[in-house]
Amino acid sequence: MNSRTDLAPAVESILAAARERADETSDRSPLSVDARPLSGAIRRAEADGRVPVIAEVKPTSPTAEGSREDDPVELAEAMVDGGATAISVLTEPTHFGGSPEALTRIRNAVDVPVLRKDFVLDESGLDVVEADLVLVIVRFVDDLEGLIEAAKRRGFQPLVEVHDPEELEVALDAGAEIIGVNNRDLARLEVDLETFELVAPEAPDDVTLIAESGVSTPADVRRMREAGADALLVGSAIMDHGEGETDVGENTRRLTRAGTQLDERENDDRSTEI
Repeated sequence: MNSRTDLAPAVESILAAARERADETSDRSPLSVDARPLSGAIRRAEADGRVPVIAEVKPTSPTAEGSREDDPVELAEAMVDGGATAISVLTEPTHFGGSPEALTRIRNAVDVPVLRKDFVLDESGLDVVEADLVLVIVRFVDDLEGLIEAAKRRGFQPLVEVHDPEELEVALDAGAEIIGVNNRDLARLEVDLETFELVAPEAPDDVTLIAESGVSTPADVRRMREAGADALLVGSAIMDHGEGETDVGENTRRLTRAGTQLDERENDDRSTEI
């Protein structure tokens, strides 16, 4: 496994819980998944004039100020109605309030690709629940190439997460085709959108690049798209874990229209009204 020095205590706790859950899945039979392609979903979004956004069903997190108890299927359906290109579902139960069962229910209810967001450490961790994509974090995996190949054998599309140019090189050498750049520093849990701007220029053109974490406003969306993001993974800004919980569908719509003709048309209409 790659170096985990200086990880935030919350991340160490998440990894410890992931290792415990891995012991429970070691004897499961390999899954076989008929995945919905993310690439096609991204093309459809752009053809519709939408920014490709992977909206995340995340009941809570170590960095959230609260939690949401809404039915996860209703949240996912509202996100899709708001223009989400795909749905990310937390299946980590201890720190994020997620579950494999919620992912299955959501995948049965929506017609867009669904990402399983969890801390998969080895091949046995893949065989928990069917999804279209599965998250693989470079920093936490010993045999990255083997895990990517194992995911592909099952039909998953691996979304390989990196945080710096060195991890990007490791991911590319291991055969990653969909790469997420996490703007959150796992040592301090701080977010810096410059992380994506630093890593993106090093990626080849044939890789699908996803900006993860820290996207909160339409301006952030435009910034990440201008830096080369093919899609954006957005959780907290859509879920709104604070006391003033908002409509996740409207939150999604606000971001999927950022900088598009739909967004510009709405701004023009508001200017006319004024």
